[in-house]
Amino acid sequence: MASQSPNLEKAEVVMEEQANPALFEEDPLPPEGSTERILAERRLVKKLDRRVLPTIVLIFIMNYIDRNAVTTARLKGLEQDLHLSDLQYNVVLSILYVSYCPAQIPSNMALNWITRPSLYIGTCVVIWGLISTLTGITQSYGGILAVRLCIGIPESAFYPGGIRKAIYLLSRWYTKKELAFRSAILYGGLLISNAFGALMAAGILANMEGKLGIRAWRWVFFIEGSITMFIGLNAMWLLPDYPVNTQWVSSKERRLAQARLADDAGEADRDSAGDSPLKGLLMAIQDPKVWVFAIMNTAQLLGLSFVNFFPTLTSTLGFNTTVSLLLAAPPWILSTITCCLNAWHAGLDFLYGSQLGSDSIPDRTGGRFFHQSAWWWGVMIGFIISLSTNNNGARYFSMFLMACGYGGFAMTLVWVSSTFPRPPAKRAAIIGIVNGIGNIGNLMGSYTWKAEWGPDYHQSMIISFVALGVSTILSLLLRQWVIRDNKKLDEDEKRALTEASRARVEEAARLEGITFDQAMQRRKGFRYLY
Repeated sequence: MASQSPNLEKAEVVMEEQANPALFEEDPLPPEGSTERILAERRLVKKLDRRVLPTIVLIFIMNYIDRNAVTTARLKGLEQDLHLSDLQYNVVLSILYVSYCPAQIPSNMALNWITRPSLYIGTCVVIWGLISTLTGITQSYGGILAVRLCIGIPESAFYPGGIRKAIYLLSRWYTKKELAFRSAILYGGLLISNAFGALMAAGILANMEGKLGIRAWRWVFFIEGSITMFIGLNAMWLLPDYPVNTQWVSSKERRLAQARLADDAGEADRDSAGDSPLKGLLMAIQDPKVWVFAIMNTAQLLGLSFVNFFPTLTSTLGFNTTVSLLLAAPPWILSTITCCLNAWHAGLDFLYGSQLGSDSIPDRTGGRFFHQSAWWWGVMIGFIISLSTNNNGARYFSMFLMACGYGGFAMTLVWVSSTFPRPPAKRAAIIGIVNGIGNIGNLMGSYTWKAEWGPDYHQSMIISFVALGVSTILSLLLRQWVIRDNKKLDEDEKRALTEASRARVEEAARLEGITFDQAMQRRKGFRYLY
């Protein structure tokens, strides 16, 4: 890890650029809007897509597989071998969030301060893989409780599946028009992990029982944890750092990456000299929209908390362990497809579409609200079906609707990122707050799906139904709030800039090689998405 602060490193990069103007004269960026510029941006985005997206998707898959290994191991003797009561099992599930939730805010702020996020994220992946592997050697309630408590700390570096950090890192490379679809691909990895996890667990539980004298549920942790550590080691050189210091892009590509983000927001995507992580946190906690987003996310995750019990839900259909795990896969495959289609429809471009200024392409649909909330309504319909009948076919169909609800979840942090675009220090703190507080919903959800309420789980579904109703109301409130803010921007576009904002606009103009007035004209085009 670099010993100098990232702000100092960024300042040195800027000073070096200013000290070598000949470099910019000899190898300037192509003019904005030119064919050469469009092709250069597409090459850069393709390079990022080929290297970054597969790596993070693999991390997501293993993160969720590791996280949900306890629920699959439950089907093959974990509770009996460790002598766990129903309450103790719920505590084992929820204890992760005791360390995970508080660690998210400082962890996300640290990513904005750390110069090598590739090493930071990769190291955290290796550590959580190691701790997950150790779950397989636990012999008591106290042992598995201690392991689950510890695993929450390294997992806080990558989310309740990982997206928080990933979206923040991607937002330092992709424009907001590109971010929705890329984020959906990452969420697709998160969702498909439920299918892969179920299929992998089915194979391990069916074939590894008694091998080397070890129970099959212990092999689940040994095998899945080892794969995670291998992926973490490779992530250290596959993932990017920031545009100013990533080694596997050229100097010109670094400048292009900075310039395109500056153009996207009308100001440079970097903190001013006074934008420390602490200042970013203070700015975040003073913004009331942050707390509405946080409460909405809490209600959403409570409503979607069935994800941690999905193998248990499919087991209530009356089949054996292997069939129950196989039945858990198809709903998540459909969920992955609908998640990507939803984000494509909500996005402003498709994979390698136009990547010009914020006014270049109209939004296909006009907002984030319906692409988030409509899927919750599908989950609520699924709950109603399950509450209304004991027919296995209808109940299994309702599980497809429930799984597809995560298509809305995929839009939440994308909406947060586009609502609070600058400065990066504030954005990092906000994403950590929204996700950290939101996971209190997962904590509550660990006690919502009680075994004593099975096999119907009607009480659990009613609680989840109400939670999604609350999240819908808060989402609608945020939509109207953002619409009001956009109207205010229309009225106040010529308001005087603060010194920090003016500095970022001047930096954007320098990177693009345009005048300050031209940069201001682009800045006027920025509007919040809703």
